[in-house]
Amino acid sequence: MPSTARTSVSVPLPKPGSQSALRERNQQRVIAALMSGGPRTQAELARATGLSTATVSNIVKSMSTTGIVSTAPTTSSGRRALSVILNDNGQVAAGIDIGRRHLRVVLASPNYRVLQEASVPLPLGHSAQDGLGAASDLLDTLLENGGISRAALLGAGIGIPGPIDRRSGTVVQGAILPEWVGINIHETFGERLGIPVFIDNDANLGALAQVTWGPHSAVDNLMFIKVGSGIGSGLVLNGALFYGHVGITGELGHTTINEHGLICRCGNRGCLETVASTSTMIELLGRGGSDSVDTRRIIDRALTGDTATLRVIDDAGVAIGRALAHMANLVNPETIVVGGPLTDLGEILLGPIRRGLARHAVPIIGETTTVCMSSLGDRAEALGGAAVVLAQSGLSPALIGSS
Repeated sequence: MPSTARTSVSVPLPKPGSQSALRERNQQRVIAALMSGGPRTQAELARATGLSTATVSNIVKSMSTTGIVSTAPTTSSGRRALSVILNDNGQVAAGIDIGRRHLRVVLASPNYRVLQEASVPLPLGHSAQDGLGAASDLLDTLLENGGISRAALLGAGIGIPGPIDRRSGTVVQGAILPEWVGINIHETFGERLGIPVFIDNDANLGALAQVTWGPHSAVDNLMFIKVGSGIGSGLVLNGALFYGHVGITGELGHTTINEHGLICRCGNRGCLETVASTSTMIELLGRGGSDSVDTRRIIDRALTGDTATLRVIDDAGVAIGRALAHMANLVNPETIVVGGPLTDLGEILLGPIRRGLARHAVPIIGETTTVCMSSLGDRAEALGGAAVVLAQSGLSPALIGSS
């Protein structure tokens, strides 16, 4: 279970350095200690967090009043003490990942336990209403399967594969789902689901999941890259998700790789997506063949050593590494995590990515940047969505950063 988690959400936040911000950070430190170590006495919490016993006592009293924790008499070193226990109160957070061809929903408790999870296919070119209907139906099914009341839902974190204007919550031009462009996801999903919703780009949620659910909770500077029908990235910089001016960041797939290449869906020519997305791989490997090709078939062929498949993956990986090098030269991440539907390829994809990175990055950056595959597979984006809800509810150890 991770000891820290990081996120940034689209709500008014305490000003850095204010008393409310300090109280929030201290509360999150106490919650982090409880999540990583289980029930503890107030004295143990003071030692684990570095806070004074008086500060811990005040925090525990406040959280007990709001139901975040409960306390029970115990003994410590032969003396009477209070054991502090993190509650989940039966509450759950939903994470929803909507892709070009898939939908995944997870239900998680505040102590980061996945309670229910399922995925279903979506038709290519589905509308926002179709995606919303499928998400609502699958959410209802998981609640019923888990015997969970809808009233227990804290909210839903929803990932969309495309740029989102954080000022308005609308999907903007360039999304993998062109049918969704101009849709206000906050209003559309909020009205249908009847719960608080938090919208983000799926790659941002994937990055959040790596430092929340994955093994990278201690990494302050991380890049997550999702290789799928599109190629996007999420950035954790100095311990918080980075959103830039209006929220359009990490559009790695639209980095120009070949200025004389194919026209991209964004209108430019020779973008990374035109040479390294799963859609491009499927098209290349499907030429002249009678068998249908999908991402699972690509993985199976690669694992059995098919020469053509390995060449396509190698070319794609080197191109991805080249694009990552440009970003790494700018932000100098400690770790780059590769996610998406091709994670089962492991070193078959990571090898060429590392070569491309080493070839085009400043040498010391190429040498000191760790490139690894996501341990969360295709669950990362949905898990990141659940983490956003828990952070916003004050029930996760989130270090909330400004965008």
